[in-house]
Amino acid sequence: MPYRIRPDRDLSAEVRSVARHQLSIAIAVLSDRPDGLHEVIHEARKKFKRVRGLLRLVADADKSFQTRENERLRDIARSLSRIRDATALMETVTHLAGFALNDDESETLAATRTVLQLRRDDIAASEKDLEDKVARVIDECRSAITALDELDLPSKAGPAARLLAKGWRKALKRGHEALHTCKGEGHGEAFHDLRKAAQTYWMNLSLLRELWPSAFAAKRREAKHLVDLLGREHDLTVLTELFDSEPDLFGDGEGQAFLLAIIIRRQQDLRREALALAGSIFADRPRREADVIEILWTAAAIGETSGRS
Repeated sequence: MPYRIRPDRDLSAEVRSVARHQLSIAIAVLSDRPDGLHEVIHEARKKFKRVRGLLRLVADADKSFQTRENERLRDIARSLSRIRDATALMETVTHLAGFALNDDESETLAATRTVLQLRRDDIAASEKDLEDKVARVIDECRSAITALDELDLPSKAGPAARLLAKGWRKALKRGHEALHTCKGEGHGEAFHDLRKAAQTYWMNLSLLRELWPSAFAAKRREAKHLVDLLGREHDLTVLTELFDSEPDLFGDGEGQAFLLAIIIRRQQDLRREALALAGSIFADRPRREADVIEILWTAAAIGETSGRS
């Protein structure tokens, strides 16, 4: 089942169906492990993010439910994050290798990746309870699926449209605020907030894609590109934090200087590109976009947009 909710169906049934499908995929990959445990952990965590995004969009209908289930999914994702975060750092150095300016930088990055791979392997070996964690996550996924029966959303077109518009507006407002902070302060946490806002926007566009397929497809591509840029930027921030906390991992002073230079240069480029793109994506006022969502959903729900392409 695609990650979408359709306006010509009951909203509660659609939201439950999408959430159950995403959680069922997470259970399946964690149980079957077609690509190995560490890869399927990454895949399962993506499904948890999608369910959390879906529940945030309709949160105002039942805030206590959303808070409880968001915390459940956040906590189970975090319980599986340590090994995935270590793998992500290796991938970050591989990405940086494409931007080395000389042999010294290339050699520094190759040595850094080797160190990070050994670190990842040590973390994996130390996680003696990883199998138990996965089993608990699967149990929590099943509990989350059962809990979806409690979710009660508006069935009529008007209230449903207003609920979705409110969730859309709140999410966009967070994006505008994060962008403003990035332009003013430019610290790593601000860019991480902007990434989360862009990710939410991409998910919302995916969920409501049938309201206006052609326009939303273009917006989704832009939002996904922004998410990818900011994901790279955040990985570099995490790498810098590891450098600060465990400098002995990264060799002698000369090697450390080469590594920091590459990180800073690439991070600055990513931030410039991301800010320019975010300025375009978040150009419209949140209320204006939300009003459009409300109109489109109401019209589609009563069959007035059957001819829209």
